[in-house]
Amino acid sequence: MKLLKISYIDELFSNYDYIEYPVNTFFKVGWDIIVNNNDLLKIASVVSIEDLDDIDIKSKFVRVATKKDREQHNKNREESMKALSFASTKSLELDLDMHFISSFYTFDRKQLFFSYVADNRIDFRELAKILAQKYKTRIELRQVGVRDRAKKVGGLGPCGLFLCCSTFLTDFTSVSINMAKNQFLALNPTKINGLCGRLLCCLNYEDEVYTELKKGLPAIGNLVETNEGLGKVVEVDVFKRTYKAEIKEKGILEFAVNE
Repeated sequence: MKLLKISYIDELFSNYDYIEYPVNTFFKVGWDIIVNNNDLLKIASVVSIEDLDDIDIKSKFVRVATKKDREQHNKNREESMKALSFASTKSLELDLDMHFISSFYTFDRKQLFFSYVADNRIDFRELAKILAQKYKTRIELRQVGVRDRAKKVGGLGPCGLFLCCSTFLTDFTSVSINMAKNQFLALNPTKINGLCGRLLCCLNYEDEVYTELKKGLPAIGNLVETNEGLGKVVEVDVFKRTYKAEIKEKGILEFAVNE
């Protein structure tokens, strides 16, 4: 089945979606289109054209975005930013401990979405009521995590490059402190935490490689029998396939795995 892979514009947490490639219609990657998604009109960008099977199609193509559609989208974006400022001000007046990070209208303005960060669950019913009365549309407030906030705000990582989450990552995989230990990294929060305050997503990239390379190597702290006698492993180099062991009366010596 020939499909269009699309990404909804302005939606912070939407994954890619698919729609059937309309008959007798020409598309190019990067084109903006109007899509019906769950009875809501949304504006999306064409990411790629693919041939796939067993895909659950829930959205439908409406039309290629016109100049008037883009003008409407720009107007929606401007007014959603004003709504974001208003919601932030009202949350302070209601003494709600929440930090707003984004907002957007669906193309048809039937729904206005807000995303926010908070340490605890927030009872925002009064705020939602105020927003609904002011903007005369359905309001959705969604609590997100600190990683989602970093994805939206962006920034530079310790490597000097733009954050992975704001450039190419589409979801957040689990990252554990054991990954840092597995890669012999110093467990210093300033070194292994990202701008979001959580463990760096990139710790996940090479974890499997280190796990594979460590096979056959002794673990740090183990006692090993060497040509120079019994020693305690104090350092391992997975790339050189060597380890250093402290041997009584001989000091620290380096050995290859096959020695």
